[in-house]
Amino acid sequence: MSLWGWLLLGGGVAWATKFAGYLVPVRWLESPRMNRVAGTLTIGLLASLTAMNAVSSGQGIALDARLGALLVAAVALALRLPFLAVVVLGAAAAALIRLF
Repeated sequence: MSLWGWLLLGGGVAWATKFAGYLVPVRWLESPRMNRVAGTLTIGLLASLTAMNAVSSGQGIALDARLGALLVAAVALALRLPFLAVVVLGAAAAALIRLF
């Protein structure tokens, strides 16, 4: 199949998935269990994406400044600093690690 065929197929699958969401009964979506599951899935997916971006390089593992920046940002979050401070501290940590 050509690249355009794959792109059209992917777009069609994305549209069908979104349309299927409208067919789910509202009472299923309003249950407390569904809210817990959706919240937990969102946090888990975001955490795994962050971890993968912090330690991966292509198909291998890279332990570099990104991991140090992630650790500094995690400490800043644990101290309940504002989000802007977390970002600035993480960027500063990455810059300092790369400098040395």
